[in-house]
Amino acid sequence: MKRIISQQFFNRPTLDIAQDLLGKFLICKRGDDMISAMITEVEAYVGPQDLASHASKGRTSRTEVMFGKFGYWYVYLIYGMHYCLNIVTEEKDYPAAILIRGIEGISGPGRITKYFGIDKTLNGTLASKKTCLWIEDRGLIINPRRIKRGKRIGVDYAGRWKDKLWRFYMIV
Repeated sequence: MKRIISQQFFNRPTLDIAQDLLGKFLICKRGDDMISAMITEVEAYVGPQDLASHASKGRTSRTEVMFGKFGYWYVYLIYGMHYCLNIVTEEKDYPAAILIRGIEGISGPGRITKYFGIDKTLNGTLASKKTCLWIEDRGLIINPRRIKRGKRIGVDYAGRWKDKLWRFYMIV
């Protein structure tokens, strides 16, 4: 059973969605080629007070997508060389998103976007089969004991927000 995750799936609390994304599949179609991989690690960024989130600095041209409607891709460049792939969650005007941090066999958001050939052209596009990138539910049931929580990575500047256990990953 393969089912494309609907846009409505992302209109829920971000931390719930983050856990539910584990075991889903990221699918990329480029011409005749299709690449897929199971999502194994994600990181949540929730609301304008979350100092680890880009949105904590307010609404800017970079963060506009995060303030938009749920179910859209938020893609940005870090360190001038790596793209990061996020999916926007929750209600419009409430900035929240989930970073795809790991897929089966690949760890690190920059490595994932390189593997899939993702760049900023996908920023602000709907996560659906009508674009070249979407998420599928293939009916895989993940034992809750295999899901772990940890601190987010690379956000030491975020004060108490760096200690939030908003990174979710699977023990494989």
